[in-house]
Amino acid sequence: MKTGLAKLWAPNDSGRSMVLKYDQVLVWVTLLLMLSGMVMVYSASISLPDSPKYAAYSNNHFLIRQAIFITFSLIVGYGVFHIKIEHWQKYAPYFFVLTLILLVAVLVPGLGKGVNGAKRWLSLKMLNIQPSELMKLFIVMYAADYTVRKQQYMHRLSKGFMPMAMVVGLVGLLLLLEPDLGAFGVIVCIAMGILFLGGLNGIWFSGIVTLLVSIFSMVILLSPWRRERIFAYLNPWDEANSLGKAYQLSHSLIAFGRGEIVGVGLGGSVEKLHYLPEAHTDFLLAVIGEELGLIGVVVVVYLFYWLVKRAFDIGRQAIALDLTFAGLTAKGIGIWIGVQAFINMGVNLGLLPTKGLTLPLMSYGGSGVLINCVGLAILLRIDYESRALMRGGRAT
Repeated sequence: MKTGLAKLWAPNDSGRSMVLKYDQVLVWVTLLLMLSGMVMVYSASISLPDSPKYAAYSNNHFLIRQAIFITFSLIVGYGVFHIKIEHWQKYAPYFFVLTLILLVAVLVPGLGKGVNGAKRWLSLKMLNIQPSELMKLFIVMYAADYTVRKQQYMHRLSKGFMPMAMVVGLVGLLLLLEPDLGAFGVIVCIAMGILFLGGLNGIWFSGIVTLLVSIFSMVILLSPWRRERIFAYLNPWDEANSLGKAYQLSHSLIAFGRGEIVGVGLGGSVEKLHYLPEAHTDFLLAVIGEELGLIGVVVVVYLFYWLVKRAFDIGRQAIALDLTFAGLTAKGIGIWIGVQAFINMGVNLGLLPTKGLTLPLMSYGGSGVLINCVGLAILLRIDYESRALMRGGRAT
């Protein structure tokens, strides 16, 4: 019997050349993003031990941890690839409820871990788990499963949209209590995108989007520190803003300006030398822009564009084969990766207000890399099962 990776190889029925049953390019693009991200994390964090906050760390502390995160994520991703999509569909509601419980646990004194004024993590000694990252994955599956189960009601507001809206509202309330408006925005985009692709009435969809924009605007207007951040983002070069709420943005823009077309060279960034906060996490793209220039940024943007497009292609093929849950899940993963990457890039480039969202697959962080890798392993599995079905067989 064939085991491991050997299972992915088999001759077709006509006895022609051996054909791969999985998407090699998707695997290599994912690896390229993770490994190049690890290199840039090392470059962005190598000088951090010079500051008192990180004085106890070695220069390669973040490199080693990121390498461990990536290795562990790939192992988990390999295991996830071998789980059939029908099992994910069966247990999607249970995973969603479990993650909801974890979001509540974050808010419990003594369980949640606070960083920079926000309680978003559960500490497990060796690893800090961020439940909001888990929720991004499981809201994809829950929304896809909900759409399949309620397909006959998708054109009805009361039975189609409102139950899902209440669930997303509960998730949003828990995220706003952390607070994590950025993750809430991504989750809302995922849920709304899947409902729309699943057949939600277009007129209602437009009205709901308008309502959501109004709600987000009210949240910002009623929060003084969010309101100040918006005004600072609109004028980052004002002296008060550049030394205050727009400090990160102004230094991010300086980094891009220094990089010009070809960059100052790998490792040559000046802004990472304690000028640009969170350079190895939220503002990694700014370091890429400074060291690798416009060319490096364009390559990163293209790789994410390809990843999102491929997810939608896989989803479209699965739906054509009547694998509706799998197809919606694939497109949901594309929405998730695309929206989060767009927000992170927009923040780095000054197109959007500053939010605490990392660049998927590339920024430093265990939870983010792990969940991104799991999501893409599921996407790879969906493509694998579709290919098997098109050959007249079934995935094993």
